[in-house]
Amino acid sequence: MSDSEENDVFGVSQDLVPPAPIKAAGITEIDFDGLLSPPLKLHEDLKNGCGGQLWPAGMVLSKYMLRNHAQSLVGKDIVELGAGGGLVGLALSLGCKTDCALHITDQEPMFDLMKRNIILNGLDSRVTASVYDWGETTPSQLPKHPDVILAADCVYFEPAFPLLQQTLKDLIGDNTTCYFCFKKRRRADLQFMKVVRKLFDVRQVDNDPDKEIYSRESLFLIRAAKKAA
Repeated sequence: MSDSEENDVFGVSQDLVPPAPIKAAGITEIDFDGLLSPPLKLHEDLKNGCGGQLWPAGMVLSKYMLRNHAQSLVGKDIVELGAGGGLVGLALSLGCKTDCALHITDQEPMFDLMKRNIILNGLDSRVTASVYDWGETTPSQLPKHPDVILAADCVYFEPAFPLLQQTLKDLIGDNTTCYFCFKKRRRADLQFMKVVRKLFDVRQVDNDPDKEIYSRESLFLIRAAKKAA
């Protein structure tokens, strides 16, 4: 993809978008416009990092997966990267009507919050929390090449970009699909995506009826897979 094509796809203002309002610690209930009943309960707490609260890309990815894929994940191994409190993975586990092996992962500061939210939603028999530092060896308890990778709001800290790219290279196998949602905040985010497009077969998700709405907020939802030999 050329620079001009890249800018056509992600051509939005270079101004930084104001961050989401900082909330006091507490429990939020989310039903994703009626897609979940009962709703997901998510304890939000920023004391150990910004991953402890809801962010827009996580909401977009959760709603998309619930609407389009909750019924098609029987027997699948699923890994969420940079899960924070576990929004996307926990929402999908609640909405999935069949068994799937779901792992939510983040760095050590988010570990207790992930576990707390698993228990809060009664999912401790279905969802596992793990510490996973990008760029490091894949933890032994995770599938080597999961069927599905979920990643939302993972593009925000430029020094971590190569580490995340390495982790995607480690995890994406011949039969892996990665659903990746991010908010474009600065030009460096485009460089991240340019590298990802060289590494993988990357396509925008076009079958989401909410696309026109969240695109106005510089949010992008893509699907990545291993390139054909």
